[in-house]
Amino acid sequence: MLDTAMPVGLGGVDDLFGDEVPLSLPPKTQGRYLHQRLDELRNRGCCQTVAWSRAGTIASITSDGLGLELRMLRAHPSNGTWGLSEPTTTDLVKGTVANPLVHLEWSPTTAPDLAVFDSVGRASIINFPVSLNSPYANRKWDADAVDDMNAVVGCHWLPVAPVPQKPFNVLYGPAVKPSKPNSLYQYENSFVHAMGPHHPHTAKSALFCVTMGGLLKMYWSQNNGKMEETTMELESICSSDELVTHASLATDKKYLIIVLTTATKKLKVIKLEIQWAGPGAVQEKTQLSQTARLNPSLVEDHLASIDWLQMVDEPSLPEFTSLQALASIVDNAGKAGPALIIGARARSSGVGGFEMTQTIIDRWECVEHKPSVQTAFEQIGSRRNSVSTVQELPVSMRLKRLDPVTINKTVIGMQVSQFGKVLVLIMSDGSVEHRDRFTFEELYTTMDESRIMNLKQAGWTFSEEGPCYQAALSPTQCSMIQTGDDGKLKWSKLTHAQGDIGESNNDSIYGASVAALTIAAAGCVYTSSSCDDVLAIAHPLAEKKRFTQDWIQELIRILKIQVDYSQEIHHESLMRNTALYTCMSIMSSLGYRGENAARSFQSKFANICLNVRIIVITTTLASNTPLQARDKMSPLDEPGKFSQVVEALAGELKWSLDLLAWILDCLFELMSNDKFMDSLNNKFSSALEYLAERNDVALHLLLSSGTRSFLSALCRRIAHLDGISGRAVDFYRQQAAEAEQSGVARLPSGQLQQAYQRMQQVTSAGLVPVAAFEKMLNTLGHDIKQAYAVYLPAMLKQNSGGHPPPQGKQIDMLIKQSQSQMEVIMLLSRAVPPAFVPLVKKFFGEDLRGMRTQTDPAQLFFADFAALGVQDDKSSLAARVARGGAYYDVFKRVELRPGGSAQALKPWRRCVRCPAVMEDVSPNRPGVTYVVAQQRKCSCGGSWGLLAKDKLVL
Repeated sequence: MLDTAMPVGLGGVDDLFGDEVPLSLPPKTQGRYLHQRLDELRNRGCCQTVAWSRAGTIASITSDGLGLELRMLRAHPSNGTWGLSEPTTTDLVKGTVANPLVHLEWSPTTAPDLAVFDSVGRASIINFPVSLNSPYANRKWDADAVDDMNAVVGCHWLPVAPVPQKPFNVLYGPAVKPSKPNSLYQYENSFVHAMGPHHPHTAKSALFCVTMGGLLKMYWSQNNGKMEETTMELESICSSDELVTHASLATDKKYLIIVLTTATKKLKVIKLEIQWAGPGAVQEKTQLSQTARLNPSLVEDHLASIDWLQMVDEPSLPEFTSLQALASIVDNAGKAGPALIIGARARSSGVGGFEMTQTIIDRWECVEHKPSVQTAFEQIGSRRNSVSTVQELPVSMRLKRLDPVTINKTVIGMQVSQFGKVLVLIMSDGSVEHRDRFTFEELYTTMDESRIMNLKQAGWTFSEEGPCYQAALSPTQCSMIQTGDDGKLKWSKLTHAQGDIGESNNDSIYGASVAALTIAAAGCVYTSSSCDDVLAIAHPLAEKKRFTQDWIQELIRILKIQVDYSQEIHHESLMRNTALYTCMSIMSSLGYRGENAARSFQSKFANICLNVRIIVITTTLASNTPLQARDKMSPLDEPGKFSQVVEALAGELKWSLDLLAWILDCLFELMSNDKFMDSLNNKFSSALEYLAERNDVALHLLLSSGTRSFLSALCRRIAHLDGISGRAVDFYRQQAAEAEQSGVARLPSGQLQQAYQRMQQVTSAGLVPVAAFEKMLNTLGHDIKQAYAVYLPAMLKQNSGGHPPPQGKQIDMLIKQSQSQMEVIMLLSRAVPPAFVPLVKKFFGEDLRGMRTQTDPAQLFFADFAALGVQDDKSSLAARVARGGAYYDVFKRVELRPGGSAQALKPWRRCVRCPAVMEDVSPNRPGVTYVVAQQRKCSCGGSWGLLAKDKLVL
């Protein structure tokens, strides 16, 4: 009877009426934590305890409300994998048991300000000028009153004013795939007008807060940098029923739109005008100067008021959990869309293991209403035209209710994206939805490889969905930080559901993923925001053979980056090419595998280029003080303990000379290598493969026009510093002789004199004749120009397929495009164009041999290049591990010893992307401040994090 086994794989059972009943367990209830969070959202409009800045700092309030913790994403020094750093607790802001910290709000400035509020509305503002976890106090709340009526229910930072030449924002994407096989994605860009109002001073913002008692507070920066406060009464509160529960603010053209709700279920819209120079000031009509003293006046206009609860469905949900105001905007069809008010009413209820989650989204449009005059009154008016004119009735504002949207999930947060075109909803289960602000339809729900705007359309999803009560999206919205049942912060990033996306553009998912990553990174380049989470997503993909090249190539296309500098004589445009600098930074990061592991070919190439760039810029700034500031500072003349600039330049000079020596040593070794030279003369591709095996980038540094220009600029800076140090040493020598003859003591300047003497010793001990090296670069550059001039017209003629070749401006344009494509190939890959084969042979056969006669190859061979960090053969890496790792200050280019009293006296900064470190410089002289300002980021483009005492990992 038991021979036949009973089937147990039942998909379901039939109930009494024959319908299938699923046997799966109900989802886990989220319980009291979610109910507590929803109660917070209903009672207090501002209760966001996690926030992510555009610079990359992740701020969070501790679960007890007493402390503020700072974190960041960082690549681990041991293997280069990305993760969340350890928390740093700041002492600048602390809550109390009676008045805990409750809300965080980041400003949109490049060096962001963080506003921290406690439960009674006291506001502290801290700034992060350099390190992501080391703030300075801009405003303290010591003088703020302790009053429950001042609790903040809504706040908003003004956007930063755009440059006058570009009064708009660029929205990159979507990427459209043409129907033609093997075609590349085409990127469509759109422009969104940069809405005011703005702070009149460049790169400044102002913070607006609405309190429970109906007050509006504005915290703003005066022309001397001091934070000041302006207040006004928005609502006259006479009873607890009139208290403001939620408020949201948005910039709309020249005004601020303030939307607020009260305990009596009133929804009110107020327009606010900011008169920065004071009421009725003439200067307000023109651009205020950067030094003008501000005297702001606030003028409000109440536009509309409704009883919102009587208008909505489901009155059983009588309280908003979120309120969001969106400014008017031009839609995709070119029509002006009115300002929009979005209110979310979320709930979570259930019995036992069954839980019902629901959110109702209520929407109102702010539309203008022009009252109409009845016909009879028009006739009366026409009869009296001979006596008086008929005045037009004033235009009023009305709230037009749109159809509500019901979502069967609990919304716990809303963020605005794409300059107001998209609203992002964060759910209590950890999922994220993107909604179109015009139709409120959910976006990116299906895979669509023909039109890509977001990684979700290529099959990417957030990796760890689960209970989520607080969340903040990154600047790219490709990852988020969230808290769950345990109250601990968890970082969740997009991952692909299938795991593998393919190996090349022939795989559709691969191409779509590269396009989506390109759009995400391009937006960060334009807004100067952090894209570290995009690098974290892309880092595992860099193991694929062509991924780095394909991604950077797409970034060059979408941003239209200039790469070809073969015709440039001056280097200023190259130094200012921040988009190219960002691409090199990404290349450097993707190939980083740990401080004791070899970088990839592209990463090594980019890292050297980035270090040369920062040295050239630092030297230029130190030598060329702005005319308007020369009477206040001179970085190269500050005496005594303030001679940091000259000491740093001496270290950078030593590093630069070592780099030139290392490049020559690599080239001489290749010239003496029979295998390489045979391949060079017989099969050029084999020679390139040999360079790839050795991870030797020296030849490519010379052939690529961008890096060759950087090296040429470096040679000129070396010669400049040599001249300055020589004149300084002669000056001090002459001063000493005059003092000895006259018997008058000379001015004390021992440390500055020693710094210049060290600089002179470095140049005199250099292993490379810098002038000859620069001449070699110029000769190679001339040969490359000649090669382009001969090869490209012939190639275009050959590719014309028998048709008449293009002429005039058309062929000039095609030659320029082809030349740029060849430069991109050399910049991103190990390949070298066929046009360069003859000149490379000439370079090794003639130019390099002439250079060898002017140097001592033996000295180069035995030189110590450890400070460069470029030697990555097995023996060099083993020696580095045996030493326990060597750390070199990327500003002063001197070795640092971890631990001990030195690190205790001067804490170290560490880059979040690469293993670079530097001492935390606190400049207190104008000249030092001016030069050190360029060290606000690592030479590789990564942000700094301040290391804890006796720690080497962030």
